[in-house]
Amino acid sequence: MTQARMTEEPVKLQAVAVIGAGPAGLGAALELCLRGTAATVLEKADKVGGIARTEVHKGCRFDVGGHRFHTRMERVESLWRGMLGEDLLTVRRLSRILHGGELFRYPLDVYDTLRKLGLTESALVVLSYLRAKLAPRRERETLEQWLANRFGNRLYRTFFKTYSEKVWGMPCSEIRSDWAAQRIGSLSVGRALQHAVFGRGGARTLISEFLYPVNGAGMMWERIESEVRARGGEVLLGSEVTALHRRDGRIVSLVLGEGAGAREVRADHVVSTMPLPELVGRMRPAPPEAVLHAARGLRHRDFILVGLIMGRPRLFPDNWIYVHEPSVRVGRVQNYSNFSPVMAPDLGTTSLGMEYFCNEGDGVWTMPDAELVALAAAELEQLGLGEAGEVRDGFVIRQPMAYPVYDRAYQQNLLTIRGFLSTVENLQTAGRNGLHRYNNMDHSMLTGTLAAENVHGARHDLWRVDTDGER
Repeated sequence: MTQARMTEEPVKLQAVAVIGAGPAGLGAALELCLRGTAATVLEKADKVGGIARTEVHKGCRFDVGGHRFHTRMERVESLWRGMLGEDLLTVRRLSRILHGGELFRYPLDVYDTLRKLGLTESALVVLSYLRAKLAPRRERETLEQWLANRFGNRLYRTFFKTYSEKVWGMPCSEIRSDWAAQRIGSLSVGRALQHAVFGRGGARTLISEFLYPVNGAGMMWERIESEVRARGGEVLLGSEVTALHRRDGRIVSLVLGEGAGAREVRADHVVSTMPLPELVGRMRPAPPEAVLHAARGLRHRDFILVGLIMGRPRLFPDNWIYVHEPSVRVGRVQNYSNFSPVMAPDLGTTSLGMEYFCNEGDGVWTMPDAELVALAAAELEQLGLGEAGEVRDGFVIRQPMAYPVYDRAYQQNLLTIRGFLSTVENLQTAGRNGLHRYNNMDHSMLTGTLAAENVHGARHDLWRVDTDGER
């Protein structure tokens, strides 16, 4: 693309350009607007929310993945409640693991688990756990080592191995333990037993209820979008940032679009939530080859949602079911009708989401939509969760770069990229893909909010913000 195809003098955006309208980007924009700095959000999609958006198909609503609104951070929960008020439901959580043809309650219910595993298998699980506690492995670098040390090898192989490898598409021995330490670090057998017996335990994983917008997760981001606009900010949909020009250690302009329709804009500060490989690859001039190589080395796991409209209500009581069965490709089943009754407005139907974890370009990703809907219907019946003949309609959503992968090389690659980004004075990265961190919505929102505070003079290190907001 040549400069001749773009506006000769870059258009001046309002003070801050925010790349991406997911939870982090909108969190940043809202905080900026609340502080009197009108930000401009640049979003390549046609709606806000990113992977936390809600899609509508024939009147039924489907979240792209399962999203529960739960946080330990008072400022985030206050914001959520302030945005939606009575439109924010309190939902009782019920999730189970489908393993060996049985549905096990999750979080752990001691009596349910013992009864379904049987006395012999339960005794072997306990012995394996005790062995891990009495003689733990010193090596805890991989997900396999971490889980076996925490839960015992037998429980790891029963309830973690198959599902984890289905999600990430690689052996647990090749996944870094950072993921487990971040996502389930506070969960242990002791905490799970405490929760099962006494109803408490403290871990995020063990919550018994959560908040949820009545019209789906996307309702939150649509409401924040409206608030940003009302306070003088802009949200420009269909506006993909294709290049970031830098000079003298600063971003001096951004290019929106490609070809003859491209236009150049500039801003004083940039907050980016786009995936790091894309951000680095779109820098002009290009970063050093070592940085480009590191960016190419960061991997993501992609995701397909097959939305099914079922011609029967109340198929099962769960919000979602983790599918550990290796005989099917589906990894998780979402029952959106058990999040909010509005998700399937016809009382005789149910909105289901069949989730498939894959890599862009592989056999599942390239499967025609009609075949994916047929596969999802057949696997739903195979699992005993519904009948294929009850499927009234279906559609497919493909979500690239959904989950940052924690492989053996990611830490070094991230370190190299961070070193380069630290030389760009007016650029911050935030959110799941902006930090290459598999975090929750509240954490993403917090990083965006803190980025906005940095624009106003704070000195938060966004790379050190943990999932509970403790720095």
